[in-house]
Amino acid sequence: MDPKTMLISLYIAQATVDDNRVGPLYKHIFPPAFAPSLSFVGMPWKLIPFPRCELQSKWIAGVLSGRISLLSKEDMIADIDAFYSSLDASCIPKRHTHNMDFQLDYEDWLAAKCGSPPPEKWRKEMFFIAREKIKTQTERYRDQWDDDDLIIQAPQEFVQFIPELPQVQKLST
Repeated sequence: MDPKTMLISLYIAQATVDDNRVGPLYKHIFPPAFAPSLSFVGMPWKLIPFPRCELQSKWIAGVLSGRISLLSKEDMIADIDAFYSSLDASCIPKRHTHNMDFQLDYEDWLAAKCGSPPPEKWRKEMFFIAREKIKTQTERYRDQWDDDDLIIQAPQEFVQFIPELPQVQKLST
């Protein structure tokens, strides 16, 4: 067997897919056996992907640059085992391992690890409003919204990154 095939076989033996669970992955990103050389971006689902992928990418870049340290392989495995045990105790099937029904804790954790600001307050409020609408109005949750005040906050938040805009433009929506 040539070295490339042996290496691929070794990777496959250490990172597996079982009933839609890709693992073992520390925080849905790093397989302990190959961290930090191998990482996965975008594994969690049922959430807004762009902010999460940005934070995951920042964390990976920080780890690869040496600016951010990972736990030891043993500690990563212990964390993964505890996570899997919590899923089992909650009767959550393997196929939902990467289901991030509640994304804010994960994004806050990633932001703290990266030294980035956490998601804005208006984003979190929008998340809770949308989540509640989905639960209470499953057939028509997209049809009616009560979040106009949050929609107004979004551009106001973004203009802080464009200081050359005149103040008049900043305030108009």
